[in-house]
Amino acid sequence: MHSLSASIVLYHNKRKQLKKVIDSFLSTNLNVLLYLIDNSLSDELKDMAESDSRIMYTFNNKNIGYGAGHNIAIRKSIELDVKYHIVLNPDLDFKGKVIDNIYDYMNQHGKVGNLMPKILYPNGDNQYLAKLLPTPLDWLLRRLLPAKFTRGITDMFELRYTNYTDKMNVPFLSGCFMFLRIEVLKDIGLFDENIFMYMEDVDLNRRIHVKYKTLYYPDVSIYHEYERGSHKNFKLLRISIESSIKYFNKWGWFFDKERKNMNNQLLKETNYYD
Repeated sequence: MHSLSASIVLYHNKRKQLKKVIDSFLSTNLNVLLYLIDNSLSDELKDMAESDSRIMYTFNNKNIGYGAGHNIAIRKSIELDVKYHIVLNPDLDFKGKVIDNIYDYMNQHGKVGNLMPKILYPNGDNQYLAKLLPTPLDWLLRRLLPAKFTRGITDMFELRYTNYTDKMNVPFLSGCFMFLRIEVLKDIGLFDENIFMYMEDVDLNRRIHVKYKTLYYPDVSIYHEYERGSHKNFKLLRISIESSIKYFNKWGWFFDKERKNMNNQLLKETNYYD
């Protein structure tokens, strides 16, 4: 039986970049499977799966969305009775035994449903990807105003005041790397396929957070190129806006008691009010 599986959703990715994350994941000593779920308009990346028998390739012939793509792989993993599944972005790189370390930790901490390690830029700077659940005001102000006017909001929203040195149980962890416990997904469900991209990770993580721990885990680190495409591309900006609307329609715009309780609990645990 396989120890764990992982999936990467493809969309006309750079081969050199994609090879980094594939090699990073397959460097583990564990018995693993890697699913390449291709949302590209052609199967020109199919040969990326030919280098290793542990890689499975699926070509969708259309862009079905980030969460929907990963769901294909997660369902296969459920059928194979795999214990853990990792959601990977195609722009990641990590050295050493990151996967093995997290695998051991998850085996020892059964209440953790999702885990995200420390995420760094390629130059070694920290990425602040453990966050509070967003409000519509957070989303609008941070997107529309220059950074100098939103530093106070950002410091709280991205938990920068914690310095990211300790483990934290966080309701919003980035979808660039999600180490997921399959039994938890069976309980709370998979990615919401109505959310095409950008808010599907918030939605899934908060559903897990209701019943399990969603852990920021700084004991190991990975590198993420993090292009912030929605800030540079109008089409991606439109998708981001549409996804945000669907997310807030689902959970509540200005009245979301669960969001308020989760955020306040985290702020207390991280001594924001001290």
